[in-house]
Amino acid sequence: MRLWLRLATLALICFAVFCLLPPWVMGQQEEPSITVTPDSGVPGETVTVRGYSFPEEEGFTIYYYLDDTRTKVASGETDEDGYFRVTFKVPESCKGSHEVRVYMGTTLEAGGEFVVKPGLVVDPVEGPVGTTVKVKGMGFAEEEEDIEVRYYVDGERYEVVARDISADENGSWEVSFKVPSSIKGSHRIDAEGDDSGLGDVEDATFSVVPGIAVDRSSGSPGDTITVSGSGFAQNESNIKILFDSIVVATGIKADGNGAWEKTLELPDMPKGRYTVTAEGSKTEKGDIRGVTFEVKAGLRISPGEGHVGITITVSGSGFAAERNVMVKYDAVQVATTVTDPRGNFVVSFPAPASMHGAHQIVAEDAAGNQMTTTFTMESQPPPRPALVSPRNGARVGVVGRITPTLEWSEVSDDSGVTYTVEVAASENFTEPLVLVSGLTEPRYTLSGAQALSNGTYYWRVKAVDRAENDSGWTEAYSFRAGLLPLWGFITAVALLVVLIGLVVYAQVIRRRRYHY
Repeated sequence: MRLWLRLATLALICFAVFCLLPPWVMGQQEEPSITVTPDSGVPGETVTVRGYSFPEEEGFTIYYYLDDTRTKVASGETDEDGYFRVTFKVPESCKGSHEVRVYMGTTLEAGGEFVVKPGLVVDPVEGPVGTTVKVKGMGFAEEEEDIEVRYYVDGERYEVVARDISADENGSWEVSFKVPSSIKGSHRIDAEGDDSGLGDVEDATFSVVPGIAVDRSSGSPGDTITVSGSGFAQNESNIKILFDSIVVATGIKADGNGAWEKTLELPDMPKGRYTVTAEGSKTEKGDIRGVTFEVKAGLRISPGEGHVGITITVSGSGFAAERNVMVKYDAVQVATTVTDPRGNFVVSFPAPASMHGAHQIVAEDAAGNQMTTTFTMESQPPPRPALVSPRNGARVGVVGRITPTLEWSEVSDDSGVTYTVEVAASENFTEPLVLVSGLTEPRYTLSGAQALSNGTYYWRVKAVDRAENDSGWTEAYSFRAGLLPLWGFITAVALLVVLIGLVVYAQVIRRRRYHY
């Protein structure tokens, strides 16, 4: 009985194996067939097509169908068993089912399907905040409209970075955006349109890496620069800025999006090219994509503007070490000094008398390093003086050529003051008789060569500081020089003498007549 059971079991196993064997093993010929793996996905995805039961060792071509248009995607030759395996990338095509067909010559041997789903591809896939990312959408509906792209800054919080996009006839579209402020790490990029929901679209991701930026590419010690960071951890603290290994700022904290900004004065450091980086409590220096900053020889002055005689302090950095330095003001040497071992120096000099406005200060060391800066001389005019004597309409002197003393009020100015006085015979001063400048006292006495003859004269004064700022002329005063001209005085004296003589003569004659 047991033997019969064993024989029956063996017979059943053999029958089952016989039934499961492929037809070609049994010498039977099945129809050619293919499998497509995977059978769904986004355009651009690699698909594997396997063929079974095809004619042995014959060539074939695989076509992918876009509606009524076909595209050749692969070709090859079957093996001795009628089998093949090839791969191809799914062409751009709108979402839905698309046929995959195998032809041998012009004969269709077998077919399958590939279902296209919408998806996104981004380039690049990582970078700092502000990176321009190109997003390509494929597999959307034919000419689908109102497509928008979302960038998820943190969890479910997102920003719409592009909208009102329309797909082409193959369901494809392309757009670019700048990565918004967001913490470091992976961020999801999604899209939806009027025929494709967020859940239908295969997402893409962009990985934010910490980045740093400086508002200028070069500068000198003492210059103000602004350094900004992005892609740090949320609310990251204890961030510091480094120029190579030199720490230039500390105690910085990032905001909720991992961003921060710091304005600082560039400290004294040797000239050269530095890599600006940063590090914090959760971000290492090596994580930062640093930027290059060039420190140049610098020249600073304090103050940057002022009056004649003010002390100007010149500070230089990044010059040759331990070399003589010559400082010039408007090409005139005003100071010399020697740099220290780091190429720095400080020297002072009084601002020379010079016209108001900008003036060049140049520092040059013995190695030929030269820097220029500008000092601005003040342009505020001094007060206008007031005329004192002679007063308006006064008469000065009696007779002959006179040399009056002209007086006016004293004025002051930080740059120092001199006065200019003018005397003329006409009130419009077209031909001045006296014009004297550079007077340091508020008075002037005409010289003998400037003596005034009898007549009416006009005079005025102005103040000029050593920066050549002009107060403007005072209102003109007039005065009368002398009572009579010289010839009139002589005539009057002569007449008076004659008159006296006549009187004396008359008196003498009368006395004589009286006695005789």
